[in-house]
Amino acid sequence: MISEVDEALRSLVRAEAIAGSELDVVFDAPTKDWAARRNAPTINLYLYDIREDLRRREQGWQEMRGTRGEVVSRRPTPRHFKLSYLVSAWTQRPEDEHRLLSELLRCFIKQDVLPTELLTGPLAETGMEFPLTVALPPPEDRAFADVWSALGGELKPSLDVVVIAPIDVGVPRPAGPPVLDGARLDLSDRATGAFDFDRSRHNPDTPPRVRRVDPSGNGSPKEHAAEDPTRVPGPAAGTDDAAGTARPAATTSKGRARTPRTGRRT
Repeated sequence: MISEVDEALRSLVRAEAIAGSELDVVFDAPTKDWAARRNAPTINLYLYDIREDLRRREQGWQEMRGTRGEVVSRRPTPRHFKLSYLVSAWTQRPEDEHRLLSELLRCFIKQDVLPTELLTGPLAETGMEFPLTVALPPPEDRAFADVWSALGGELKPSLDVVVIAPIDVGVPRPAGPPVLDGARLDLSDRATGAFDFDRSRHNPDTPPRVRRVDPSGNGSPKEHAAEDPTRVPGPAAGTDDAAGTARPAATTSKGRARTPRTGRRT
C-alpha cells in the first residue's frame, strides 16, 4: 500500500509541480552522504513517520455487495494510517529551491485527496478516498528540527505532506444466500382447537381452520373452516324472524304439520 501511495505522489508532482522538467523525484533519506552524492536538481519525498489515525478507527463489519445489490461478503472495517512525507528541493542555488517549494506547495494545496486517476492496484480496489494535507502544524511530540537532526543534516526549508491511507486488516468472509421468501408462522388456539399452519402473510378473507374432536373419544379429529365471527346469524328453524321467539307449528286434522299462513283474511 505504501509503494502505491509513493507512486501516486510521484505522478502528482511530475504532472502538477514540475510539468515538462527533467528533475528527479526520489524517496531517499536526505542525509549528508546522500546530499554529497547528489549531482542534479532533485525533489525529495522522504517518508519519515507512519502512525494510525485513531479518530478514524471504527468497529464492526463492512458489507461488500454484488452487481444486483445483494450482500456477497463482509470484512472488518479498514484501519487508517497517516503517512508523513518530508518534501524538500535540492539545487545549487537557494532561490531555485524556493521556487520549487512554491510550485510544490501550490500543487499539494489544490488537492484535498489523492486524484482517483493516480490510484492503482490495491488503492483503486478500496473505492475509498485518500485525504491529503500539507504544511499543517506538527504534532506536539515531534518537531521538524528533530527530524533533520536525526538525519544528521542541517535544517532545510521543507513541506510536511500527510496522506491518510486505509489498510484492509482481514480476509473477507462470504455471506449466506439472500432471503427470497418471507417468514412463515404456525398458530394454534389451545382453547378452541383452531390452528393456522404455514401462513406466509395474513389474509383476513380466509378463515382459519378448526380441529374438532369427538367428546366421546371415538373417531379422528376433523378439520373444517371456522365460522366467520363477524357474520350475523339468521333466525333459527322454528322461530319468528328477527326476534327469535318460538312458535309451535300448526297441524292438520291428520296430525301432519301445516305451514302457517301469514296475513289476515278479508
